[in-house]
Amino acid sequence: WFKVHEPLAFYAAYFYRRSQKGGFDIEMMGGGTERVRRKINEMKRASTLTANEEDLLVTLEAVYEFTLRGFRFAPIDFQRSDAIRFLITDNRTILPPFVSVPGLGETAAQDLAHCRESGREFISIDEIGSACPKVSQTHLETLKRMGAFGDLPDSSQVSLFDDW
Repeated sequence: WFKVHEPLAFYAAYFYRRSQKGGFDIEMMGGGTERVRRKINEMKRASTLTANEEDLLVTLEAVYEFTLRGFRFAPIDFQRSDAIRFLITDNRTILPPFVSVPGLGETAAQDLAHCRESGREFISIDEIGSACPKVSQTHLETLKRMGAFGDLPDSSQVSLFDDW
């Protein structure tokens, strides 16, 4: 019933469950219908798949259906993304949580959300890294590459010669 009448609620719940198993990778799945289709075909051509790859294939098929129905993933956003839940942002879009970043576990995702909700104003990505000790530099780089920090600079350092 939900898949037909409340599809975004269905997909948000479904992707949440898949992300708990480590079977969700927003970098790959947020890359559009063609990228997902290519990955599905590549996996189906493989002679054998591990249990994790089989889980990933099932999730990819759901993502493919999701995108074919005209839905999309919003980019992860440090200011708006939840630690673990997929949020419905409008009638066509779901905002992925921090745990959908490859390798970023629930503890690190909760740490990121806690740092953001602390009320502290961050002036750089380095400052976020210092305030969130459970989040690795690799994860910060991935989030930066995905645009999660917007126009926040990498460092708090100011150069005296920037205007020269």
